[in-house]
Amino acid sequence: MKITSRKNERVQHLKRLGADASYRAMCGEMLCDGGKLLEEAIAAGIEIREIFTSGALDRIVPAGAVVYETDREIIESISTQKTPQSVVFSAKTPEFGELESLDGAIILENIQDPGNVGSVIRTANAFGVRQVVLVGDCADPYSPKTIRATMGAAFKKPVYKTSLDELAMIKGKTPVYAAALSDSAADVRKIDLRSCAVAVGNEGRGLTREMISFCDGTIIIPMTPYCESLNASVAAAILMWEMTKDNL
Repeated sequence: MKITSRKNERVQHLKRLGADASYRAMCGEMLCDGGKLLEEAIAAGIEIREIFTSGALDRIVPAGAVVYETDREIIESISTQKTPQSVVFSAKTPEFGELESLDGAIILENIQDPGNVGSVIRTANAFGVRQVVLVGDCADPYSPKTIRATMGAAFKKPVYKTSLDELAMIKGKTPVYAAALSDSAADVRKIDLRSCAVAVGNEGRGLTREMISFCDGTIIIPMTPYCESLNASVAAAILMWEMTKDNL
């Protein structure tokens, strides 16, 4: 099927998926860029809805997916990248059930950069962290920029968006540590983080007082006195390594 107009309703649908988080949530769909992500989504069993391509597809299209042949200009109008590849597609947002426990969770609070959220999801998948939990004003885990940063991990790793009140309801006996600067913070190398959860906050403001109060203790990553902090995704990567290193 050929589409040649930017005003086509299917083109407008994909553009809106890329630009509007509320629309993505309402539709239960996400916009993805590139052949590599398409391969990852298919391998993960994600339901592919529509594929737009300005070139020949060199892969088997899953049953139910609608393929549209189109021009490069339309691909560029849909994609959120400055220099997109020849393929964009929509897919059903992954469903991972209910968040039932904080055991083995990396918790992100108010991490607004899609690249950082995506990098944490990618690293969580690499290290075998059980789940990624987003609290507060975090970037949409299924925005095109976030998905691109996950390198396909968003299709596999459970990600949950919730509130601090909801976390309190399921916390149970799971120890939760806050990565935060404080006089009482323990050296992360001296804390056993297995079967625990760890919370990481916004680079500029860190964790909120409410989140720190919710946690059972604070931990710190040792570094030289010439540096005050780490990028949130880098700090989370170090902490996730500590959480899972015995299992790798």
